[in-house]
Amino acid sequence: MVRRPWLVRTVEVCAGERAGAITVLPQDAVSGVPTRPLFLPRLGAVVASVVVALELGWLLAALPGAALVSDLTATGLASWASYACARTMRRHPAPLRLFWALLALTMGLAAAGRLLWTVDRLRAGELPHTPLIGAVFTAGIVTGTAALLAALTAPRSAVGRARTVLDGVIVGLALIPIGWVVVFRDIAAADLDDPLRTLGLLYPMIDLMQLTILVAVAGPARPVWRPLTLIGASLATRAGADAVYVSLVAHGSYAPGHPIDVCWPLSYLLIGIATTRTPPPTCDGVEEIGESPLPSWWRVALPYLPVGGAIIAVVLARRPTGQTPTLVFVGMMTLLGVLALRQGLAANENLRLVARLRWLAYTDQLTGLPNRLMFNRRLRQALREGPPVAVLLLDLDGFKQVNDRFGHSTGDTLLTSIAVRMRTAVGDDGMIARLGGDEFAVLVGGDRPVSPERLTERLLAALQPSPGEEDVGVHPSASIGIAEFGPQHATHTDLLRDADIAMYAAKAAGKSAYRTCTPTLRESAVTRAELIADLRRAVDEQQLHLEYQPIVDLATGAVRSAEALVRWRHPRLGLLAPAAFLPLAEETGLIVPIDRWVIHEACRAAATWRVRVPEATVAVNIAAAHLRRPDLIATVTAATATAGLAPRALTLELTESALIDGSEAVLERLAQLRELGIRIAIDDFGTGYSSLSYLHRIPATELKIDRSFVARLDTDTRAYATVEMVTRLAGAFDLAVVAEGVETEGQHAAVTAIGCVHGQGFRYGRPGALAALAALPSPR
Repeated sequence: MVRRPWLVRTVEVCAGERAGAITVLPQDAVSGVPTRPLFLPRLGAVVASVVVALELGWLLAALPGAALVSDLTATGLASWASYACARTMRRHPAPLRLFWALLALTMGLAAAGRLLWTVDRLRAGELPHTPLIGAVFTAGIVTGTAALLAALTAPRSAVGRARTVLDGVIVGLALIPIGWVVVFRDIAAADLDDPLRTLGLLYPMIDLMQLTILVAVAGPARPVWRPLTLIGASLATRAGADAVYVSLVAHGSYAPGHPIDVCWPLSYLLIGIATTRTPPPTCDGVEEIGESPLPSWWRVALPYLPVGGAIIAVVLARRPTGQTPTLVFVGMMTLLGVLALRQGLAANENLRLVARLRWLAYTDQLTGLPNRLMFNRRLRQALREGPPVAVLLLDLDGFKQVNDRFGHSTGDTLLTSIAVRMRTAVGDDGMIARLGGDEFAVLVGGDRPVSPERLTERLLAALQPSPGEEDVGVHPSASIGIAEFGPQHATHTDLLRDADIAMYAAKAAGKSAYRTCTPTLRESAVTRAELIADLRRAVDEQQLHLEYQPIVDLATGAVRSAEALVRWRHPRLGLLAPAAFLPLAEETGLIVPIDRWVIHEACRAAATWRVRVPEATVAVNIAAAHLRRPDLIATVTAATATAGLAPRALTLELTESALIDGSEAVLERLAQLRELGIRIAIDDFGTGYSSLSYLHRIPATELKIDRSFVARLDTDTRAYATVEMVTRLAGAFDLAVVAEGVETEGQHAAVTAIGCVHGQGFRYGRPGALAALAALPSPR
């Protein structure tokens, strides 16, 4: 923990005619709690250490009054530790104050008990064992254990605290027979008639019980908070001292002032030193991010390890008469009872954990609705019980835009709100579940009180934006697909597939609508899926080929350029035009490998054509998805280099929408292509955004006027004016113009009169093999 240097600032405060001085204490860098100087606590720890060292020397030298020195030192060190804990309680943040308060009370009880011990010993002249002293020390044990359970890393639940205490009690009880064998093995039974002497064995047992609890509450994370380490050392010191004390008393060889007496002040000293440490970083009450590490195996096994030793010790503790000592017998019976209680708690926790895991496995954590696993389970159960069963599949429209615009936190809040609305709309007429993302499903069983269509209408009505929601743009609609179980469905997956087909049909119908799956929709979807699967193999199996449509020079009629058009020779459906498969390729991402193949094949063919026509060029269409890829430049340069084609002989045709949607990176990519000599054409000009601003930014070399304008040149004066305007605009930007879709003589005459440089269409030739372009007749 980083703390600011101790500094006291005096601030003059004036209020009217009165002025005062305010002492401002520095604050802890993490918790914000005012800190106090650690000089005095540390000085106290140094003084206490010196006192303990002097006591040790006094006892080892057997100087006069060793017993009194021992008692006074223990009482003084316990009192100082209590004061230090109380002072630390005021200095530390709120989450730690109960811990230090209970520890201060424990040290105070230790000081009081030691004082009573000293008074009774001096008065009676023997070791005192009075009920009052026992009660004071017992209270200290209770408060000390409570202090450990108040640590930040201790269990928060009552069951967790009880489990931790029981673990400590198990260790303590298991040590009774072990201690009996080790301590009292050589003592005659007659010497053990005094119960106070035999019950003294409980002191080290209680110490080890508390030490076990401390190990349990310290947590699996490392490093452990330093005060807990020092307190653990204090408990270990006290346990060792109590064990030696009990052994010496049992053998009648203990006398006050023995060197072992220094261990109790030493244990108090360690607790006092613990108060000089800073609070842990997590004491500000903020929940830590990340999973808590699992405890080590030895932490889990710690309460049970001494039990095996206890069983062996019970056998060794039996007297020659076959009787078991009363204390050992009672201790083992108590141990069995505590073990049974501990296992009962463990079984109860296991049941709760199983219930929790089951809930987590079958519930969506964001919305609280059943998840996909539970929905599929209920759907299979409903199908076993018998139809009719229907499934409604919902997909939110425009939800991605909400996430992109407002962030995922807003999206999660919206999903939660929509889930509540849909749950209310469905009511008891079905089971609604969140399948994942923005996809939901409703199961309508065989005893449905309402039809699936009626339930769908209720859902769409519930998803209508409330007043004010439509303005903020965070309330998407939904498209719903309905599928009812029938003979065509073999499993529940078939039913879900049909609901998915109907849902996409609803999206295609304009969204915020619903559709029921029909045989026609199912057949269309199956055909589409099969076509996509075939398209994935088309490039590898060389089913694609290129045809070239000539682009003529309108001034001379010469054919010096051609546009490469891809065709698919489907093994079953025959020759397919681009419109039949390119949209599917764009949806599935297959357009990129198809584009790569087209570029390489067109460059290879153009290089062969240029052997006969040195000025020939070839044009290739580039999809928007490929334009956004950073490897486009590498693809183009590799294709021209492999074919031995000059870069200026290749033209890349790009649609207006692909260019408008492009980012700065796309524009930079186009600029690099132009620097390499690649020509760039804007295809279908006039049908997209037709923004004049982007013409200043895109490094284009030509415009291709869309065929929809050229087709109306014979009959529509506005189309004529549009083509004429675009041609003049292109001239102002130093762009060549290609008129697409020229099919008649009248259209040819019009584009020539307007001043278009090139023409393309059936008037000049249909797409075909590149070798056939040289045989085309002159259009003039």
